[in-house]
Amino acid sequence: MKTRIIVFTTLALSVFSLAGEKAKPLFNGKDLSGWQDRDGKASKWVVTDGALSGKRKSGDIWSKERFGDFILSLEYKTSGNSGVFFRTDNPKNPVQTGIEIQVNKPGGPNKHSVGAIYDLVAPKKNKSTDGWNKMEITAKGNMISVKLNGELISEMDLDKWTTPGKNPDGSKNKFRTALKDFKREGHIGFQDHGASVAYRNITIQKL
Repeated sequence: MKTRIIVFTTLALSVFSLAGEKAKPLFNGKDLSGWQDRDGKASKWVVTDGALSGKRKSGDIWSKERFGDFILSLEYKTSGNSGVFFRTDNPKNPVQTGIEIQVNKPGGPNKHSVGAIYDLVAPKKNKSTDGWNKMEITAKGNMISVKLNGELISEMDLDKWTTPGKNPDGSKNKFRTALKDFKREGHIGFQDHGASVAYRNITIQKL
């Protein structure tokens, strides 16, 4: 009987591991607990009506914790350019050490429009609105995908980006390191690019 209990427990843990953890809040809607600026100090972002809010000269804001494989879900509203960084190794150099999903006003689609995997993959269509939008980013090993307002619009296989400064189709990008060689874990961050922007209902499920 004792042996059976041990076997059952092991199987249960295995299934739980494959399924991943349950989604948990990454932002508590009340204060900046768990967040910092690029230097590891207090951020200039503020909490407004339950949303994480930044504006010009707020600087980027970063999770203290690092994440590898996950599903990140959030809602955003913006007056212009911003972005969601993830797997960023060095917040002082986010473009060259992490991946960014473009956040912006409706437009495109192109490699710099909302929903793009910045400078790498253009979204299939423009699915954004001027109000609150829901974004879901999944990172699992070499696979990245982005849903915007419930529809899959961008996806990539990092392993296909084998050459610095070049996309698989031969077009140029600004990355000095081949994307296949980027670290596959790091900080999550929201970009200050001069526009007022707000993020809310931010949850993450580790995979």
